[in-house]
Amino acid sequence: MNQQACPCGNEAVREQAAQWFARACDGVLAEARQAELAAWLAQHPQHQHEYDLLARLWRAADALPRGRLEALCQADPVVQLPRRRFLHQALAAGIAVAAVGLGWFGWQHHQLNYQDQLQTALGERRQLELPDGSHLELNGRTALKVDFSAGQRRIELTAGEVMFSVAHDSARPFVVTTGQGSVTVTGTRFDVRLDPTRTRVAVEQGSVKVQGRDASQALLTAGLGSQIDAQGKVAAPYPVDAAALTAWRNGKLVFNDAPLGEVVEEVSRYRAHPLRVAPGKVAALRLSSTFSSDDTDALLRALPSILPVAIKTHADGSSEIIAK
Repeated sequence: MNQQACPCGNEAVREQAAQWFARACDGVLAEARQAELAAWLAQHPQHQHEYDLLARLWRAADALPRGRLEALCQADPVVQLPRRRFLHQALAAGIAVAAVGLGWFGWQHHQLNYQDQLQTALGERRQLELPDGSHLELNGRTALKVDFSAGQRRIELTAGEVMFSVAHDSARPFVVTTGQGSVTVTGTRFDVRLDPTRTRVAVEQGSVKVQGRDASQALLTAGLGSQIDAQGKVAAPYPVDAAALTAWRNGKLVFNDAPLGEVVEEVSRYRAHPLRVAPGKVAALRLSSTFSSDDTDALLRALPSILPVAIKTHADGSSEIIAK
């Protein structure tokens, strides 16, 4: 066959292919015309390519709702159309179905194969929906990578915290990985937070499997949490207050009889400059209160009236909580 560019141009070839395909689908291609079609297909590789493309798109249209296809392809039920006009209508219907089929292929490819990188700044909270219908809520200073394929939905969390509402898909597990381990689900609501020395997981709804680098694992259901330490070991499940742990979604920090050292660790995530606490008795003081994550200075101002502590500010902008 001739491998040169088709002399009649791609647009003309596409129109001719659509006309031949419309006649073939209409079932009115006489034996003589079938020979003409075969000869036309043999004239140039581009002819066969365009005809085959229409055939593939037509087969893909089987996946579309039947009513939609009938609406696209149905002839005028009242007026008997002349032969030429009928062919034009068939051609238009074929092109319409091809366009719909192409759109369906594009949507399917986008849903199954999708990559992205997301990042939030200090104090920023972001919500987004992934192509599979899963919903993500990102806390501040969060970074992650999304990698969807036909066999798996994968999120690599490299910093921060995310609340996941995962769309159910038993054929494609949803896996969240950190440097310390992974969390695997098919559909549920759970929170994952990555700290320098641990990955913390809390389940609000459904169940998840937490697995560490050392092959230790735990199955969590609603109201349970676990963590993976720096060595990749998974802790046994323990009860959690998921609403309090995820209050950051509403800009709140909730502490229920929490050690001050733990409070400082949490508050520091929302501050541009470091916050420290004196070790020993001061760090062991307990605190129960709710504060705004968008105004952590308010917490520091209120703290000396709640606990026997004072706030010391250093020249570098950092703050330290010391005994009063």
